[in-house]
Order: sequence, then C-alpha cells, then structure tokens
Amino acid sequence: MAFLKRVPLLLRWIFSTMLLILLLMMLARLLFFWAYNPPGKAFSGSAFLLGLRYDARVVSVIGLVMLLLCAIPAMNPFRRAGAKKFWNFFLPLLLVLIVLIYVSDFYHYDYLQQRLNATVLNFVQDAQISMGMMWETYPLLRLLGAVILIAIAARWLFGRLLKRFLSGSRFGSDAPKKRPRTWIYYVATFLLMSILIFGKIGQYPLRWSDAYSLSDDFKASLALNPIQSFISTMSFRNSSFDIKKVREAYPLMADYLQVQQPDSSKLNFTRSFPASAATTKPNIVLVICESFSAYKSSMYGNPLNTTPYFNQLCKEGVFFDRCFTPSYGTARGVWATVTGIPDVENPRTASRNPGAVDQRSIINDFTGYNNFYFLGGSANWANIRGLLTNNIRDLKLYEQDDYSAKKIDVWGISDKNLFLESNKVLKEQKAPFFAIIQTADNHRPYTIPGEDKAEFKLLSMPDDSLHAYGFESLDEMNAFRYTDFCFQKFMEAAKKETYFNNTLFVFVGDHGIGGNAHAMFPKAWTDQGFTAYHVPLLFYAPGLLKPQRIHDVCSQVDVLPTVATLAGVGYSNTALGRALPIMGADSTHQPYAFIINPDLRSIGMMNNDYYYSRSLKSGKEAFVSITGNEAVPGNEATIKIRTQLQRLTDANFETAKYLLLNNRKR
Repeated sequence: MAFLKRVPLLLRWIFSTMLLILLLMMLARLLFFWAYNPPGKAFSGSAFLLGLRYDARVVSVIGLVMLLLCAIPAMNPFRRAGAKKFWNFFLPLLLVLIVLIYVSDFYHYDYLQQRLNATVLNFVQDAQISMGMMWETYPLLRLLGAVILIAIAARWLFGRLLKRFLSGSRFGSDAPKKRPRTWIYYVATFLLMSILIFGKIGQYPLRWSDAYSLSDDFKASLALNPIQSFISTMSFRNSSFDIKKVREAYPLMADYLQVQQPDSSKLNFTRSFPASAATTKPNIVLVICESFSAYKSSMYGNPLNTTPYFNQLCKEGVFFDRCFTPSYGTARGVWATVTGIPDVENPRTASRNPGAVDQRSIINDFTGYNNFYFLGGSANWANIRGLLTNNIRDLKLYEQDDYSAKKIDVWGISDKNLFLESNKVLKEQKAPFFAIIQTADNHRPYTIPGEDKAEFKLLSMPDDSLHAYGFESLDEMNAFRYTDFCFQKFMEAAKKETYFNNTLFVFVGDHGIGGNAHAMFPKAWTDQGFTAYHVPLLFYAPGLLKPQRIHDVCSQVDVLPTVATLAGVGYSNTALGRALPIMGADSTHQPYAFIINPDLRSIGMMNNDYYYSRSLKSGKEAFVSITGNEAVPGNEATIKIRTQLQRLTDANFETAKYLLLNNRKR
C-alpha cells in the first residue's frame, strides 16, 4: 500500500479504468464459453490465458491513449477541473462502444461461427435488407434498452471512480514538476503498456494467428478478442467475390477440373480419388525452396552453373521444367502449396486474412501419417502460423528455438543446419510421415555461415557476367550456390537413413525472382515477368520413380494432388490443383498455369505455347508466344486459343476469390 501511495493519482486512475474494462472483457469471454462451447469440450485454460493477453493488449492501447491525452494539461482532470466533464463523457461512451462490439460479435458468431471481422461492414451496402433481417431475427429493442442501461451505469461508475481519485488531490499537485521523481512512474507505465501491446517477448508481436496454435477452432475463437479481430481485418473488409460471376464460370471450371458430380447450385468442386493398391505408405518430404528462380539455376543452362548438385538430382528424378507459382512472394507460395488455391488477395496476403484462415488441405488425407513443418526462423511472419497449425492435423511445428543450431540472421538457423536438424527428427520416426521443410538462406541478407566457409568456397565473378545471367550481386549468386550446397548435405545425410528408400522427396520454389533472362529464354519470359514465377519442380524417389524430364506447363497448386497420387493415398480435392501426368498416367491432363501479379493488378493464363493476360486496372490485354520471339499469328487457331485462355483466366480468378473464403476443412 505504501508503494501505491507513491504512484501518481493520474496513473492509479488510469490503471483502475483499465482493470474495469479488462474484467468486463474477461466476463464476456466466460459468457462466450458458456454460450457456444461444444458439448463435451472441457474448459480450456490455455485459451483463456491467451485471451487475457489479447485483452491486455486492447486495454493497454486504451490506457496509453488516456496517458497521452492527459499529457495535455487541459485534458488532465488532476490539473484542470474542466477535463472532468470530458472524461465523464468519453469513458462511458467508450464502454458502450465496447459492449456494442461484443454484442455484435456474439450474434455474428451465432450466425456464421466466426468472430466479428471487418467484412461485416459489407452489409452496409445492403443496409435495408440487413436491418430487416436483424429486426426479424434478433431482439433489437431489448438490446437497445440494455445498452441504454449500460450507458447510465457506466456514467455512474466512471464518474464515481474519477471523483474518488480527485478527492485525494488538489489541482496541479500531481504535476511532475512538483515531484521530481514522478517521471520514473510515467516512463515505467509507458514501457509496461508498450510491452503488453507488443504481446510477447521475441522478434514478432502477438498476432491473431497465435490463437490457432491451440490447434482447435473453438479454442482459437474463444481466445480471440473481437476488437483486435475487427481491426486486424479492416484491410480485408472488401475481400469478397461476385457470386454471379462464380456461377457463370462454374461450368467451365467443372470441366477444367473434371469435377465428377457437377452441381452449379451448390458450387461443388470436390473430386474424390480412391487409394491405390500399394501395400506401403511412402514418406513425403516436401521442400519449399526460397527464391528458387529457374533461370538462375543449372537445369536451364545458366553458364554460371550455380546448382550442379540439384541438376544431377533432376536427371535422376521426375523434373517439371516449366512450373509456375500463381503469384510472387513466400507467403503466397506457401499458401498455394498447402491449400491448392492461388492467393488472389490484394494488397495483403491471404495468410493475413483471419476470414480465410480456415482451409482444407490434402495433407490431412494422409491418414496414419505424422505431420511435420520445419523452418529455420519463426512462423509468425505473415501470420503463416495460423495457416499451418489451424489446417494441418496434429502438426508438429519446428522453429528456431527448437533446434540446437544457433541463429545466424533474421531468418533463423542456416538452411544446412535446418536440413540436418530435420533429418535428426525424421530418422527417429516409426510411422510414415509428411514433412515440409521451408528454406530461407537464398534471401537477403544472403548470409553464408562462417562454419561452412571452409567447405563451401565463395566464388568471385565480374559484375557484367553476374548481370548477364540473372544476378544483381556476388552475394546473391553465392547464396544461390549455397542453397545447392545445403541440398547436397541434406540428401547425403538422408541417404544414410533407413527412411530414405521409402520416401518421396519433392522440391519446389516458393517463387522466382524477376530479372533479365534473355540469354536463356524467349523475350516474353522477361517482358511478361515470368521469371518471378518460374520455378523448378522435382519429384525424387529413385526406388519409386523412373527419371523423366517433362516440358508441360504446370502450377505450384498441382503439387499436393500429385504427391497424393504418387503415394497411392485416397484423397478429396476441393481446390484448383490437379494431379500431374507423371509416367503418362493421365492422357487427358491439359497443361495450364494461372498467374496473378498483385502489384501490377494483372491476371493471366498460360498453356504450353501461349500466355494471355489482362490488367485489372486498365483492361489492357496481352497475348504472346512463350516458345519463341515471333509475333503471334492472327489466324483462326490462335484466336481460338486466346479466347480459351481468356475464359480460363477469368474463371480461375473468380473461383479462387470464392474458394479463399469457402474452402473450409470438414
């Protein structure tokens, strides 16, 4: 108590106000649990503790705003009598707003089984219909009466609270100038609030996606604070789809995807594939390779010969040399690989959209498998943790703090150590496993660990040679070479383990890097920016697959359907990926790849010969050859191809927007 008396009255008043609001939020979470907890589900202490951290973040923002406002003498009720009127109006109004948000959140969850998010603002566009539905569904008059009573109670409560603290102070007596050591309390308060707002100790702040580390949809919903959820989704409030366009595109997409039971009313995209008669379940190791730009590698004849080891692997496996990612960026690449849906969100990525976090993945059809995800750093970037832990069943996620190797830069441990640490885990597995390893070293700051510089020799090269063959700097080129070194170390280690002979290794780039590829590819590859999307795709299993190099165009979204088919796993596909025709297994497969440039706002579709694109801003179209530098002839055949690519472009775009919000796991 003696310590509290030394704390300035202003700070005691602010903390008391914060505590009242915090208790209200905790009570709301208890009511949410009581109202919506599924039958038989136990009380989740972890969800409530995480929820307390979310609540503390919101309350700390309120406290910080109060502190900053009170730094203005005219707004400080302990220094100006007139300020009392402002706070006795502002705080009750704030509490009423919080209550309205929580009430809206309760009914939003009751209606959609989702916590409140900014997409609710879209209902304003149909305000009359929305209000009619609410009037006929919910007790609005009773709710209005309750809000009025809460406002009256809040006015009384906050008024009494402020009056109590003011009674112990003369105006101006709490000013820092009269108490020289008072500033220490203010600095400590500011730091405490800042820590609570950041939410955790580490590189990344507390994010909504951390709730999905609980690996349970209801627990995640229980932990979330609706105020934070609403604010977090403000940039996605226009994320939606045109259902009319989706329905118009459905017949074409149903044929394109070979939907077995087309249903345009229910928009059924499900394709079911039975398990094969294979008696063994092969392990899966899927490596998502950072910035694995095709034209910079040895497989395409780059004279710098940056990836000789991976080039040899490609000669021993099934190598698709014209694979394209749907978009640019690591988060978008991981999204497309795991979900099978192009990330058409703009301007931010789908992984950052809480409304799209619930996604079905073919990985969960690998029944009896242990699921692993290894990355050298933290899974908090781009809220990717929510995508992974919420949608991959019983996922064991390994991050930088789970390894014995030391962190070397912002991306965590080195790729070599990431591979070797992953191998340590995988070699101990008794059950079949599905493991994803995500690399990062082929990325700025292009760190080459000192421990590897004795074995991995850095090369020097003239700038003109680097620039001619796709590299901006010597550091970038050596980092690209280091990736190949890491692949070699991993495969050499894996070959010594018993799991190797029954494992399918898959390597795919998360994206490419835009640049000048005129030395190796036709002009359109550089002019149309294909280099940012063109990546190697390798299926490597010497005991299971015969070597083959396939020139058909394919997409990153095709990876998981192909893996499931090769593994003989029965699966259902509700997304846009298709199993690739390895060893001539599917003669009806049509090679296509959809591409979206979220920066330029353009969409396009590619087949083995041509590429069609259209700007979403200007409507400007392009139709180019991808096999040569000659202009596309305007004959009947090419006009037909252009029309088909145009229709598929629009159909894939509209369907992807729909599926981002309607591909929930069952």
